[in-house]
Amino acid sequence: MKNKRWTTIMATALTAAVLSACGNTTVSSGHTTDKNMSIAEDAASDTDKKHADMENNRKGTDRLSIVCTNFPEYDFARQIAGDKADISMLLKPGAESHTYEPTPEDIIKIQNSDLFVYVGGDSDEWVSDVLSSMDQSGMTIFKLMDQVKTVEEETVEGMEQEENEDGDEEEPEMDEHVWTSPANAVTIVRNMEQAIETMDPADKSIYNRNAETYIKQIQDLDAQFKDVVSHSRRKEIIVADRFPFRYFCEEYGLTYYAAFPGCSTDTEPSAKTVAFLTDKVKQDGIPVVFHIELSNEQMSDSIAEATGAKSELLNAIHNVSDEEFKKGATYVSLMKHNVEALKEALN
Repeated sequence: MKNKRWTTIMATALTAAVLSACGNTTVSSGHTTDKNMSIAEDAASDTDKKHADMENNRKGTDRLSIVCTNFPEYDFARQIAGDKADISMLLKPGAESHTYEPTPEDIIKIQNSDLFVYVGGDSDEWVSDVLSSMDQSGMTIFKLMDQVKTVEEETVEGMEQEENEDGDEEEPEMDEHVWTSPANAVTIVRNMEQAIETMDPADKSIYNRNAETYIKQIQDLDAQFKDVVSHSRRKEIIVADRFPFRYFCEEYGLTYYAAFPGCSTDTEPSAKTVAFLTDKVKQDGIPVVFHIELSNEQMSDSIAEATGAKSELLNAIHNVSDEEFKKGATYVSLMKHNVEALKEALN
């Protein structure tokens, strides 16, 4: 959605990016004074020098620059590249991924990266405008949703319907949460490793070894989830929150009921939705009601209190808290929690 604030951000960032990336400035004809031109030229010269110094420093260390939009991408990249790359995550730890907007500094960081990794769905719809405005000749673009087969986001019984503000018929929205399936995560890691080694073939063996080590850990997770589901009493989960687990549930043959679609902007459920989920928990004897990470947990707590069920985290790993980030949380460590949470919920 384009708005005045976004236009201002883009204009500021693109001006800065032009100065940072190439130092070429166009001075409009008319009322620009020699003094102002001199100031602008000095500023451009200083920016050019700083940018050249940064480029020389980066090239001198032979390190790739990888910029990722959210945590799963960031973790995959750092597991593959290790200390061979400078890897950054635009989404700050603890921040909500679906309301993130890039700062001018973020856009410059993307422009100067060797590899830019993003999801490709509703949460980062701003990316297309940013990329279309910049020179991509020196960049590799890696879109998660292009790496695996995607499915449409669906609205199941009892779920809040998304409001269509324009009243127009909307195109089907593909579910962006592809990483929640460990099988998809394996494919993404393999493809990302190939992209990285193409940029740095001299270290191909290192990237390959790192990727295979991490893939084995993810495959072990996959085996644990399959074992939990195959020995469970039920195959149904209740998520009193947004539902970003479509790929996860399809991978393991689980049915589900939830309050909102995965990328919903709604946070306040209707009384009808709460009542429906509460009745499902009671009728089906569900022992655990899930919420997702960084949630206020109010709905899951309320339903748990009304039913005697337990309110528990099922981590979709959009992002991590600042504490988790500092402690070195990974996709695998967070998914290990999900193995135990699922075991409790299905028995």
